[in-house]
Amino acid sequence: MTRDQLFEQIKTKGSYLCVGLDTDIRKVPKHLLGEEDPVFEFNKRIIDATKDYAVAYKPNTAFYEAMGSQGWESLRKTLEYIPKDIFTIADAKRGDIGNTSGLYARAFFDNMDFDSVTVAPYMGSDSVKPFLDFEGKWVILLALTSNQGSHDFQRCELKETEEELYERVMKTSMEWASPEQLMFVVGATRADALRKVRSVAPDNFLLVPGVGAQGGSLEEVSANGMNDKCGLLVNSSRGIIYASQGEDFAEVAREKAKELRDEMAVYLERYLG
Repeated sequence: MTRDQLFEQIKTKGSYLCVGLDTDIRKVPKHLLGEEDPVFEFNKRIIDATKDYAVAYKPNTAFYEAMGSQGWESLRKTLEYIPKDIFTIADAKRGDIGNTSGLYARAFFDNMDFDSVTVAPYMGSDSVKPFLDFEGKWVILLALTSNQGSHDFQRCELKETEEELYERVMKTSMEWASPEQLMFVVGATRADALRKVRSVAPDNFLLVPGVGAQGGSLEEVSANGMNDKCGLLVNSSRGIIYASQGEDFAEVAREKAKELRDEMAVYLERYLG
């Protein structure tokens, strides 16, 4: 999916919602536990309930890896079930050197056919570039995250340039790929920094987790992060998929997704007309 195609989906649905499929078998509603594959059944119903409002789905692979081979099978079936016009993100946070990164890229792009994968840039260009060798696929690079430990490294100031480390990461990585292939992860609880992020990367899409259960403000993210092609994929996981633990979980998830979509439609009209 190209950047223009993704923007068309955003305009068509009036939404830049990404639903995080962080499916924990310990949190799946009890009435599904008798199913042959409770995780896939849960995901299937969430997708059916939210696909009218979501332009992307983001399974966090850790939830599936923790279940061994059965978890990978649940992930494979989930990916195949997602409608083909919806962007898919493997939230795997991979990042190793040389041929190892190439193998990770083959796993997610060739084998599983995800549209994109999240990548950790700490080891530099040779940990990222193998993912960029796949035509039509995207790298979503960790830039400024919302976890408490992000201050340990990401916000460190570089004396020679007086920029923070995450800014250097973004500027350097933008030499490796265009906005047609490179996105950045920026946490919603870092809304105060989004304006600076946009000044560094005016054209790139940003994947923004943290709206909803983590307390990020959709209004602030939209005001500070939107560009002329929207340029945002705002993720909500727990706030949608675990909004109810009852048999009505899918219906409640749909309501929560619609609430976010309706708010997003307002900001799209406000900032893009």
